[in-house]
Amino acid sequence: QVQLVESGGGMVQAGGSLRLSCDAATRTFGRTLETYVLGWFRQAPGKEREFVAAVSWGGGDFTHYAESVKGRFSISRDNVKNTVSLQMNTLKPEDTAVYYCAAGSRYYTWNVGDFEYWGQGTQVTVSS
Repeated sequence: QVQLVESGGGMVQAGGSLRLSCDAATRTFGRTLETYVLGWFRQAPGKEREFVAAVSWGGGDFTHYAESVKGRFSISRDNVKNTVSLQMNTLKPEDTAVYYCAAGSRYYTWNVGDFEYWGQGTQVTVSS
């Protein structure tokens, strides 16, 4: 079991930047955060939850991004501090959504169904 708590959301003007952070705590004996793939998803009002970015377990050798954020967002993990972050640059109004941190037991995936543990979400609002 993994408990996830996001922070860093807020309101920003288009073109600005925000950095989201997610504190993770593992509750399964013998497992550390290194053995979970970590990802960020988002959900705008009236829309399905969608993938944003993912980083593979271990040292995070592999990352994957949604086309809509590629080149603007960057995901990173710190297995010592037990955190995963999402640096968001050149934000657009269409990035407005609740952003969720998630963890899964697969080595590397970006399929929402493969993520078993979710945070409560943090709101990001980008004004034009």
